[in-house]
Amino acid sequence: MERLQKILAQAGVASRRKSEELIQAGKVEVNGVTVTELGTKADPDEDIITVNGKPIKSENKVYLMMNKPRGVITSASDPEGRKIVSDYLKGVKERVYPVGRLDYDTEGLLLLTNDGEFAHLLTHPKHHVPKTYVATVKGVPHGTELDKLKKGIMLEDGMTAPAEVEYKDVDPEGKEAVIQITIHEGRNRQVRRMFEAISHPVTKLKRISFGDLLIGNLKRGLTRPLTKDEVNKLIQLAKSDKKSKRQG
Repeated sequence: MERLQKILAQAGVASRRKSEELIQAGKVEVNGVTVTELGTKADPDEDIITVNGKPIKSENKVYLMMNKPRGVITSASDPEGRKIVSDYLKGVKERVYPVGRLDYDTEGLLLLTNDGEFAHLLTHPKHHVPKTYVATVKGVPHGTELDKLKKGIMLEDGMTAPAEVEYKDVDPEGKEAVIQITIHEGRNRQVRRMFEAISHPVTKLKRISFGDLLIGNLKRGLTRPLTKDEVNKLIQLAKSDKKSKRQG
């Protein structure tokens, strides 16, 4: 027996959070009875579970890494008609969705899956899975300014966790600098806001790693499946970090 939202997420219906919303909205039935309590458990092998009147069916789990181009939306649709990540997934039969987001102007490593539990594990704030970016910023931040990012800096939604920051390249004329930064959170436009907070706005941003997974030489706009070992390492990283935070 498993929680209903976990069953829906594992079946590729939606992420666990979205599955909870479906349950609360009365759109899920178990053996013909509408269920709205999030703690409800069911047996996917024995019970008949429907969403909007349609029985769920398990899908093959798909785990993809994409090198998202700049100027692409990480959502299912866009009212302005801009390109979305699914435009680059013509060969993928399963319905997959992004694990977290990269904003419109950010490029680089984006994970996509139909495994709601996997997505939830990697994006839940308690797990602090590290993500590394390369940022080109206006001007050259002084070392003391980068120290603020390393220690944590106050944003409008609170203090950030300590980040790992290092120079990668500096313009001799002082017009710009390339900074590598690793964060352990997933707030909206967090890296951009951190550099804005020290008065060095980002002009270009690329995510190059998610946990131990590196983007490598994957070309812009292309995807590749993750290996079983890569998937397992990401899962173990998230679980081990959660455990260490508890113990700490």
